Amino acid sequence: MIDFYTWTTPNGRKVSIMLEELGLPYNSHPIDIGKGDQFSDDFIAINPNSKIPAIVDHDCPDGGAITVFESGAILMYLAEKTDSPLLPSETRARYQVMQWLMLQMGGVGPVFGQAHHYYWVAKEDVPYAKKRYRDEIRRLYSVLNGRLEDVEFLAGADYSIADISTYPWVARFDWHKIDLNEFPAVKCWFDKLSARPAVQKGMAVPHDEKKRK
Repeated sequence: MIDFYTWTTPNGRKVSIMLEELGLPYNSHPIDIGKGDQFSDDFIAINPNSKIPAIVDHDCPDGGAITVFESGAILMYLAEKTDSPLLPSETRARYQVMQWLMLQMGGVGPVFGQAHHYYWVAKEDVPYAKKRYRDEIRRLYSVLNGRLEDVEFLAGADYSIADISTYPWVARFDWHKIDLNEFPAVKCWFDKLSARPAVQKGMAVPHDEKKRK
């Protein structure tokens, strides 16, 4: 069984989608970041960086339990634990996945997240920051759209953790004020992933520490 500590954010939903895609049993534990649950002693013992998501897998392949935090690391761990084709073992295919995963981790997530802050949270209007992040968001959408004009999924012909990682951020297109119709290849990819049952289930987590099997 996996204990999964999460909240209703794109980073949390990456992992819930992954768990659903793999069909792994888990218990979801809501960490309400609006109330500061992430700073509790119990959660800091799991993730000293006080960020969701995190997992405690009580059936590590090496034996015993293992704690993993950082969403990208969790996706990689779960793929490797299950020997899943969502992270291929062949070198070229693996690094196609890894480079698009890293683009999400280093670009899409941080940039979209900062835009969400300045659009919806900041107590003062900062036009320079809004323009900076708006311009970079559009550039990143153009990169994704160009890629998806040529291939079905971000890493190529096959669905992977790169898609799982990026999808929940694109799902907040309204938060960062993007019309997906302007990026038709991204919209086609987004609609295709939105129809996957595991994606739909994963996007609904967490829900009241409910066990999912």
